[in-house]
Amino acid sequence: MDRVALRGLKARGHHGVFPQEREEGQTFVVDLVLGLDTRPAAADDDLAKTVHYGIVAEEVVALVEGEPVNLIETLAERIAQACLKHEGVKEAEVTVHKPDAPITVPFDDVTVTITRSRV
Repeated sequence: MDRVALRGLKARGHHGVFPQEREEGQTFVVDLVLGLDTRPAAADDDLAKTVHYGIVAEEVVALVEGEPVNLIETLAERIAQACLKHEGVKEAEVTVHKPDAPITVPFDDVTVTITRSRV
């Protein structure tokens, strides 16, 4: 399986379990690795035979900016399911970064990574 990756998609969302997170919002960063067969697209040099990563990026940002959820695990699942709706995408690895998580000790990042595939 071939891979198409998008890294560092940034959007502001209001996800989290604490009222301050819901009210003020924060930046979330998403990395995607999509598994698909790119041979048909390469053979015909045809965008329609691969995943349009620009559209995927817009959908991901809309999900981050959209309806708040308590957990970044839930957000990652929603993103993975949206990616799998694209024809040809057989697998989606999604990492959601929450670099401004409300943690009381110094840290660089909090992430959740999930991998989902078509059944």
